Amino acid sequence: MIILNNGTLEVQIDKIGAEIRKVTKDGKDRMWSGNPEHWAGVAPLLFPICSGLPDDKYTYNGETYEMPKHGFIRKLPFEVEATADDTASFLFASNEETLKIFPWKFELRIKYTLIREKIKVEYFVLNKSDDTMYYSIGSHEGYDCPEGIEDYDVVFEKEEVLENCLLDGAVLSGKTQPILTSGNVLSLKEDYFMLDALIFKNIKSRKASLVNRKTGQTTNVLFPECEYLLLWHPVGAPFMCIEPWQGICSTKGDSGDITEKEGIIALPSKVEKVHTHVIEFK
Repeated sequence: MIILNNGTLEVQIDKIGAEIRKVTKDGKDRMWSGNPEHWAGVAPLLFPICSGLPDDKYTYNGETYEMPKHGFIRKLPFEVEATADDTASFLFASNEETLKIFPWKFELRIKYTLIREKIKVEYFVLNKSDDTMYYSIGSHEGYDCPEGIEDYDVVFEKEEVLENCLLDGAVLSGKTQPILTSGNVLSLKEDYFMLDALIFKNIKSRKASLVNRKTGQTTNVLFPECEYLLLWHPVGAPFMCIEPWQGICSTKGDSGDITEKEGIIALPSKVEKVHTHVIEFK
């Protein structure tokens, strides 16, 4: 476990998936504990897809590949490239096994930097193949809500009209459900999560805050590049995930061709793209 500490935050990061496993501020845990009773994850990275594919399969250049839900990177070991008191960088490079399910050579770096009460999270994706690489990338951080989620609001920086994109198994059904007709405050309810996640497209805001309306404790999530945002919570669990995604689930009836998938990123050969979001604990 790699431990970062800047005097305000202490952050523990596992080499498996380069995943944050614990964040402490003022002696208080701010991330979900990872108790497998509800969910063993804490803050996994979703790559090279977000969510599911029809029958866990996609096609590229006439070939069919199998890909598990949320991709594979969260379960694989990263190399620790560099560490200091307040920053760490991790590297994963494609290999023979990943090429069997994702036919591109790539490098993925994850860099964490502590800046006072903030964690800056950067994903560096380098396409080392000779042709364009198609991928999605998303965050899945879970934030501690020991009082239960119904003490919390999600506050958006802009006025929103929120329509939940309903799932049919692991893919979108094409149907929506009104969640917020106007305003910028979504008061959390267990009922929202009886089926699965809340999935929002075309979010205008680039900041969402998880606010305890009784204590004022706030976690800000800033996602300058993401058009998709998910809220996920197993019913009864004491945490809430706020998930900025660059990519989205497949929709029922899609062709299955990864080059045509909604939200897919097309990265040219030998080009690196950086994806950044920031978590602030108040």
